Amino acid sequence: MNSSIVSIGLANPGYPIKQASIAGFMKFAHQLDEVEARKLRFLYKKSGIETRHSVLMDFEKEDPSEFTFFPNNQELSPFPRTKSRMGVFNKTAPELALEASKKCLDRVAVHAKEVTHLILVSCTGMVAPGVELELMNLLGLDDSVERYCLHFMGCYAAFTGIKLSDKILKAEPDANVLLVSVELCTLHFQKEYVEDNILANSLFGDGAAAALLKKSDHGLKIKSYLSQVIREGEKDMAWGIGDFGFEMRLTKYIPSLLDLGIHQLIDLFERKFQVSKIKHFAIHPGGKQILNKVQEAFGLPKSVNFHSLEVLRNFGNMSSATILFVLERMLHDEAVSGDILSLGFGPGLTLETLHLEK
Repeated sequence: MNSSIVSIGLANPGYPIKQASIAGFMKFAHQLDEVEARKLRFLYKKSGIETRHSVLMDFEKEDPSEFTFFPNNQELSPFPRTKSRMGVFNKTAPELALEASKKCLDRVAVHAKEVTHLILVSCTGMVAPGVELELMNLLGLDDSVERYCLHFMGCYAAFTGIKLSDKILKAEPDANVLLVSVELCTLHFQKEYVEDNILANSLFGDGAAAALLKKSDHGLKIKSYLSQVIREGEKDMAWGIGDFGFEMRLTKYIPSLLDLGIHQLIDLFERKFQVSKIKHFAIHPGGKQILNKVQEAFGLPKSVNFHSLEVLRNFGNMSSATILFVLERMLHDEAVSGDILSLGFGPGLTLETLHLEK
């Protein structure tokens, strides 16, 4: 039997916040005049995103006197520092991870005591003892559970978690591996009105996803995987810790760089995955343009991005958790069967590819 993703559970904080409401908050926060505000609203309208979720309710409020995280003044001063943002992460991430994990295990009637390995993925918060230890307590896992943390790898980190799960299952065929991704991207809102921040602020949302992996003939079977670095984009996507939250380097050239990288790797993909015979694709919805460029680079019909576009529309980009939202939809879509090629991207510029079979 193959290592398989047999169940996926999802969770998001609060209620969906309309993209237009977030644009209104950004106009206020950046202190934009009407000309710049119109440009920003156009960008948000063309993003392919209708709603996002956040652990911070401030993004849907028009009156700064109602803010509960950001300061109640026009300048948002003093601007929240990294410590206060991590305080929110430490308080809210375990509960969100718990919700996703319970949904995941309940779907296949697996008891928490049967979990043997726990892998926590996050690039939006870090603490030790960590979220994974708190999750063990909340979920009721045995203290003997082996736990691993994958931090700060960015949007492709769930792929790394899936590969690690596969290697564990090859070494221990009776294992039940719980992979949990929790990303609170909106904690890291940056006020400076520059290109990197404008793009990041328009895309990212909060969410958690948990996947159970075990040896099984059911679910999404792991066939193979491939990791590549597109060196031309090394400086176009980056992630660092700043004084006022985590800071993202995210340029407008990423879709074109991915297009170039995939064209360079297309022969390798054919040898490794027989990509020309694959009908189903699960592409990380890092943005509408990224999905379009990847689809075009492979010469695929627009329909292959249906699930990715729906996740982007309803949730935005939730960093590493996002691809599990896409795979959860495909896992329950009766029209999807056979081979699936999944692709994710992150700092480096890193391209992760996962070959699955449903």
